[in-house]
Amino acid sequence: MNTTNINSSIAFLIFILFFSCTNKNSNNKTQADIIIKNAYILTQDGNKRIIENGVIVISDSKIIEIGNNELVEKYSAKEVIDAKDKLVMPGLINTHTHAAMTILRGVADDLPLKEWLYEHIFPLEAKYVNADNVTLGTQLAILEMIHSGTTTFNDMYFYEDEVAQVCKSLGMRAVLTESLIDFPVPNSKTPQDGLKYSEDLINKYMNDSLVTIGIAAHSPYTCSPCLLQESKKLADKYNVPYNIHLSETKWEVDTIQKTYKLTPVGYLDSLKVLGENVVGAHCVHLTTNDIEIIANKGVGVAHNPQCNLKISSGVAPIPELLKSHAQVGLGTDGVVSNNDLNLFEEMNTAAIIHKYTHNEPTVMNASEVIDIATIGGAKVLGLDKKIGSLEVGKLADIIIIDLNKPHLIPLYNIYSQIVYSMDGSDVETVIINGKVIMKENKILTIDENDVMTKFKEFAENLKKNIEVQK
Repeated sequence: MNTTNINSSIAFLIFILFFSCTNKNSNNKTQADIIIKNAYILTQDGNKRIIENGVIVISDSKIIEIGNNELVEKYSAKEVIDAKDKLVMPGLINTHTHAAMTILRGVADDLPLKEWLYEHIFPLEAKYVNADNVTLGTQLAILEMIHSGTTTFNDMYFYEDEVAQVCKSLGMRAVLTESLIDFPVPNSKTPQDGLKYSEDLINKYMNDSLVTIGIAAHSPYTCSPCLLQESKKLADKYNVPYNIHLSETKWEVDTIQKTYKLTPVGYLDSLKVLGENVVGAHCVHLTTNDIEIIANKGVGVAHNPQCNLKISSGVAPIPELLKSHAQVGLGTDGVVSNNDLNLFEEMNTAAIIHKYTHNEPTVMNASEVIDIATIGGAKVLGLDKKIGSLEVGKLADIIIIDLNKPHLIPLYNIYSQIVYSMDGSDVETVIINGKVIMKENKILTIDENDVMTKFKEFAENLKKNIEVQK
């Protein structure tokens, strides 16, 4: 072998060695993006694993390994989070929101739904909902959600393109659906305009890492049979989620019964609207047959306990739905009917209210409630292969909670502690899609003070132009 060939061979060997070590550092450890160590990990996986003194390794937006502290000898990372005395769990999933309605928080409270909606909310939306205000309202909503541990929300509102842009700039995961109604809405003069807008958004954000676009029909009583069928056909065409308010009030049930001689669930079923991609918000007033239809059709239910209590809509039959193997997630609804976006509060209310209505303390135990706030919500939104639990291969949507607080000591049962003792303000760090979005209670992707200052200015201007309910 001549000198030239020897040199070529050596160069090739050096290249191979270099290439094979690109993911190794000088200590021969595999390089990752984030390592969380010394953590008390609630995985929410199929085996409900709880790992003490555990480690989660994150790279390229995903969890690549999860186990005990020995993993720190295998990996190094750009960022290492010491989670000693801290709980690490999946981010919470809000399955029903109207995020930008933060612009109207508190303007009309303590009213029946029909009066609240038709005499106050719809007129105010017609006047004040525009692209700029939706952007501002969504920014505030996402700040509130991140601070209280929500990493994914399912939205039904207007100007969802603006909502999507806010989600991407702040690093928030969301399912976004433009609300379709039979009358003109802020950014669509006709339902056909709304359908076109929705389809354009689906194509614009197809395969986006954070944003999923779906379709929304506001409700059975605000959408014609034709609009319900057309909108569902569009959702099925692209295999995307389909949001609808469903059986929320006794008034709605009576209206549909009077008009179509069917319950709202039976009515949608007769139109062939129900299916596995449908997310029915509220589902308070259900018959035994309704529950059977929902379970058999694979319809997801977004349970909004605080909103339903505040508007006096009632209490959804969630234990019965779960017993029938229906998919159930947890939601807050919008802040004009709740009035916050804190899913820890919703978990607490969901656990307690069903014990009261069933006169049975074992109903909706803490573990079940955490299920619907995490992996259950992911299943409702069709995202359970990606989020909802901490498992290898899933996206790293994670919250970290400081357990070293008076109201969280002692720790005997982590499920009880989360549902009955914790609050959203206990969340310290939030990771979404493998990126640290909030660290030690400071959101890193936007200037919070700037958002709140602008919001206060907006609110002052609104108060000058309307008579806010006292």
